Amino acid sequence: MTSPRAALVSIEDTPWYHCVSRCVRRAFLCGEDHFSGKNFDHRRGWIAERIMQLAGIFAIDVAAYAVMSNHYHVVVRIDQERALEWSVEEVLRRWTELFSGPLLVTRYLSEARAELCDAEIAKVEELAETYRARLHDLSWFMRTLNEHIARQANAEDGVKGRFWEGRFKSQALLDEQALLAAMAYVDLNPVRAGIAETPEASDYTSIQARIEAVPETVEAEITATERLPADASATAALEGETLRSEDETQALPKVPLMPFDATARTPWAVPFAFDDYLELVDWTGRALRSDKRGHIDARQPRILARLNIDGEQFISYADRLLKAFGTAIGAPQALTSLCARRQTKYLRGIRAARQLFTPKLAA
Repeated sequence: MTSPRAALVSIEDTPWYHCVSRCVRRAFLCGEDHFSGKNFDHRRGWIAERIMQLAGIFAIDVAAYAVMSNHYHVVVRIDQERALEWSVEEVLRRWTELFSGPLLVTRYLSEARAELCDAEIAKVEELAETYRARLHDLSWFMRTLNEHIARQANAEDGVKGRFWEGRFKSQALLDEQALLAAMAYVDLNPVRAGIAETPEASDYTSIQARIEAVPETVEAEITATERLPADASATAALEGETLRSEDETQALPKVPLMPFDATARTPWAVPFAFDDYLELVDWTGRALRSDKRGHIDARQPRILARLNIDGEQFISYADRLLKAFGTAIGAPQALTSLCARRQTKYLRGIRAARQLFTPKLAA
């Protein structure tokens, strides 16, 4: 039975999530369509760009993404505290970058604010709290992303109807081990699918973007990546509340991917050293190549030992992490604790967690 989204996405459990959306009937609507013979690879660029644009508006940061021919993955962190710190005006400006707002909101953001009465201001503040909640809501982030891409693709094809299979799939990442496994799983999607030989050749992935940005991507990035606000351009007089057109939103600024922090002391950074993560992805990617399958380098990355992850099992699960776990990924104790909080008897992935996140004892 399908679980309600509110039960699957809980900030109290974890701010980290791995999400997947697939094209309807798993058709290659973002790649080489074998039925029509057309190539839609450019749509992968649409998705990658839109993800980073939305990260600049929502209080949701992007740690990893991979856009494939018929689906995409994204690993995000929800920053509820940041959204709660925004002023009413900041919330309204961010929201109206994406959606047309009621005329009352438009007047509040213009020079006509002084003409509003107390009741009207109170109504605007009420709307702002609704928008604030949406701006750190994973469902609204994914809905906005998917609706934009669907409309753009349908307009290009001159058709109507569904572009995405249904609601997105999400997995809670309960600890550092889960985050590391999910990020590597996402970044190695093209290598695993056989469409790229190396991480740096994996188009439309966060690992390629990070490698191309070196040396800017190293931990020093943290000091330069304080929150970048969305462009607060003036809004026009609007009625109702609908998602703005592609022409209106295509120029939205993109923000960088989340920085890395080896000290794990920065809440809004990935809690690893970038060079350690890059070593792990490269090591795993080489092991996943068809001519290297089953081969494991004797020198495993240090990050595996630090997080008590079995190297052989890490490679084994690098191509089946999504299926091995259900709505959450984490060490056995983390999954057991989540079961108790959700008041459920079982979560898929307990067996995989015991194999993956328990170090193999030396003989």
